[in-house]
Amino acid sequence: MQRYTANRRGAVITQLHHVQLAMPKGQEDRAVRFYADLLGLKVEPKPDILAKRGGVWFRHGDVRVHLGVEELFTPAKKAHPAFLCDDLNALARTLEAAEFPVRWDEKLSGFRRFYTADPFGNRIEFLRSED
Repeated sequence: MQRYTANRRGAVITQLHHVQLAMPKGQEDRAVRFYADLLGLKVEPKPDILAKRGGVWFRHGDVRVHLGVEELFTPAKKAHPAFLCDDLNALARTLEAAEFPVRWDEKLSGFRRFYTADPFGNRIEFLRSED
């Protein structure tokens, strides 16, 4: 197996800019209802050159989620973003009230967590530190 060596020019990844998830064509309203109305993210305008492709972008502080249209859409069942949350129980109740099933998982290194899926079936994890 080939091993890679560190970048010798000193470049360092400093932060994650955004997470991209796929969605089916023409479902932007459903994305807004879930990511903005339920999760509290704000819709962020897409640059004109990208807006014509469809999809929708969301942001809250440094958290950015981009949903892009995929013609032959298949939801991400394993790969997923994991969002830190200030009130995990309240979010779980909100999602369940909106008929998004919540599946609690084992604690992970001092974090409580659960999974759900967005309206398109993409897996999403929410965590809260127990500190």
